[in-house]
Amino acid sequence: MFRRMAVTEPGGPLRPVEVAMTDPEPGWARVRVAASGVCGADLGTVSASNPAGGFPITPGHEIAGVIEATGAAEAGWEPGDRVAVGWSGGSCGHCQACRTGDQVHCRQRRIPGLAYPGGWAETVTVPVDALARIPDGLNAADAAPMGCAGVTTFTALREACLPPGSRVAVYGLGGLGHLAVQFAARMGHQVVAIARGTGREHDAHQLGARHYIDATTHDAGPTLAQLGGADLILCTAPASEPISALLSGLRPRGRLTLIGVDGGAVQVSVAHLVMNAQSITGHLTGTPADIEDTMRFAAANAVRPRLEHLPLEQADLAVRRLREGRARYRFVLQP
Repeated sequence: MFRRMAVTEPGGPLRPVEVAMTDPEPGWARVRVAASGVCGADLGTVSASNPAGGFPITPGHEIAGVIEATGAAEAGWEPGDRVAVGWSGGSCGHCQACRTGDQVHCRQRRIPGLAYPGGWAETVTVPVDALARIPDGLNAADAAPMGCAGVTTFTALREACLPPGSRVAVYGLGGLGHLAVQFAARMGHQVVAIARGTGREHDAHQLGARHYIDATTHDAGPTLAQLGGADLILCTAPASEPISALLSGLRPRGRLTLIGVDGGAVQVSVAHLVMNAQSITGHLTGTPADIEDTMRFAAANAVRPRLEHLPLEQADLAVRRLREGRARYRFVLQP
């Protein structure tokens, strides 16, 4: 037997559920969880009223642990291997997206917590193709958020293809943004952090930001333009309303990439985009191979999430605090 934290009814709390241990099927691996992150996307999983797989629901898609067993002899994976699992928790392997290395957009992709029970548990059973190897020098608690928050920000920066010394503005300095600032700074960029209030200014500079803009007292777009404009604005906060105003802070041929999602809409001047050859893009996350790239870069360049550790049994407390905006950076749950 092992424990999972699960929602057993619509609107219900997370509570411990005892589950019988079973052997994984071929193509799957059972992982002993050492740490599991708490992400904003988990709020939707917890509050689902009619989940596709029914109740109980066990959230968690930022997982780090050790392989206990595999369903068959799986090439490259053995019990004892340290592994991470992220939002991209498995794919079909044969569609056009998968065949071109874009498993993130596989129409049959599996997301831990939605397609199968997630990582807020003592063990989790996942498809082998979801596994990412944790490098030496990165502990489980630091590795867990790299499966979603880390890989999402890292790949968004990498795909912008900016030369070192470019100016990167990070809008929002929370669970995603504080990692984005670190990654951008370690890539050699000039980083401008944008957040509300002065409470995180000191942290922003510690994380690697050269400049800080308080969005409550300054119009971020024009202020960014006064600094010389940004080659990339990475929007990590789940707030669409301020985005249009940020465009005035982009340099010609600059890019604004959206990561944070709130269900809103963005109004832009087409003429402004065309005349300045600018673009607005969305970015989802990364593949297991991308997670490995993210973790290797983090281990080699001292990029670490700022964490608050909670025992697995306090998953409901973590959810409440995240929902109320009382999470400073990132929670991890540890059995």
